[in-house]
Amino acid sequence: MASFLNAVAGLVFGITGPVAVTMSVGLAGGLTGAQLASWVFAIFLSGGAATLVMSLIYRRPLGFAFSIPGTVLLGPSLQHLSFPEVVGAFFTAGMVTLALGMSGLVRRVMGAVPQPVVMAMVAAVFLDFGLDIIREGRSDPWVVVPMIVVFVGLSMVPSLSRLFPPVLGAMIIGLIVVWVVGRFDVAGDGPFVVRPVIASPEFTWAAQLELVVPLVLTVLVVQNGQGAAVLRSAGHEPPVNSSAVASGVMSLVNATFGGVSACLTGPTNALLTATGERQRQYSAAIVYAFLCFGVALFAPLVTQFMLGAPEAFILALGGLAMLAPLRAAFVTSFSSGFTFGALTTFLVTVAGFDPLNIHAAFWGVVIGYAVSRLLEPQDHR
Repeated sequence: MASFLNAVAGLVFGITGPVAVTMSVGLAGGLTGAQLASWVFAIFLSGGAATLVMSLIYRRPLGFAFSIPGTVLLGPSLQHLSFPEVVGAFFTAGMVTLALGMSGLVRRVMGAVPQPVVMAMVAAVFLDFGLDIIREGRSDPWVVVPMIVVFVGLSMVPSLSRLFPPVLGAMIIGLIVVWVVGRFDVAGDGPFVVRPVIASPEFTWAAQLELVVPLVLTVLVVQNGQGAAVLRSAGHEPPVNSSAVASGVMSLVNATFGGVSACLTGPTNALLTATGERQRQYSAAIVYAFLCFGVALFAPLVTQFMLGAPEAFILALGGLAMLAPLRAAFVTSFSSGFTFGALTTFLVTVAGFDPLNIHAAFWGVVIGYAVSRLLEPQDHR
């Protein structure tokens, strides 16, 4: 039961906030409804396939999804690049990610960075999810406050929360409130089953130079780094190089249908490992994979339904789901050594420092590691 509920929580997170980000970026970039549905189809198909294969091979939860920071990076690019040019960059980034994974370099690089520094980056990235609870509770209390009350109430009774996860309770009461007050705005005139659109790439120097390096670093350092750190904190050793290979292969699948790069995801793995016996948590990943296949098949219906809910419901639910992973990230970052490097990483990432259009999480790890080497040599020894 715990595995099933963890899988549902992981899927609910995936089809709320992340899909909303995809929709907003795609619509701002002038993509059609068919292209957006195809994008959602691709990212859930590849995420489910990679999760299923990798989790069965390694007998541990290895949840894959798509790069949310990578999607955000596309926002400015779609304002001056054509969609085929962006798709061409998707293909190149997938090939580079695959090559680096097969080379074995990824594990060596990631293994050199102390765990507290990486988890400080994770904490900084997860922080916004927690802040969303406060922001949305202030702006839309009629939706958010009942969700918080139910979440806290279930959390206060450990025996009850093991049978009925607080996040699930918050989701149910939130849906009831939204439905009762008539806040759903779902357009039902589109197709229910997806009709994938094959994307035609166009390879231009402008798009390649602008997007390939940020996309690759976002996948390997930011997203896969988060995923690996979350899994280690839950007691699972992730196969770093194999995860990079899987990310590269599935990124090529995504690009075929106009989707952004695939990755080993931090938030989803945090939810898949939230409860239950550690040795059985990979079964949550298996359930999650098949749920992803369902979302891929009914991508238009699912996106219309989830995006029809108020933004406050989506953001508050994502924030409540991420509270436990956020707490764990802070504990790992600041409970032992490398604390100055971890603090630097956290501050740089939260500040959004992103020169060369490369995500702040990458620079946070780089600068935090450098500061730690300079100021904390005893910890590295």
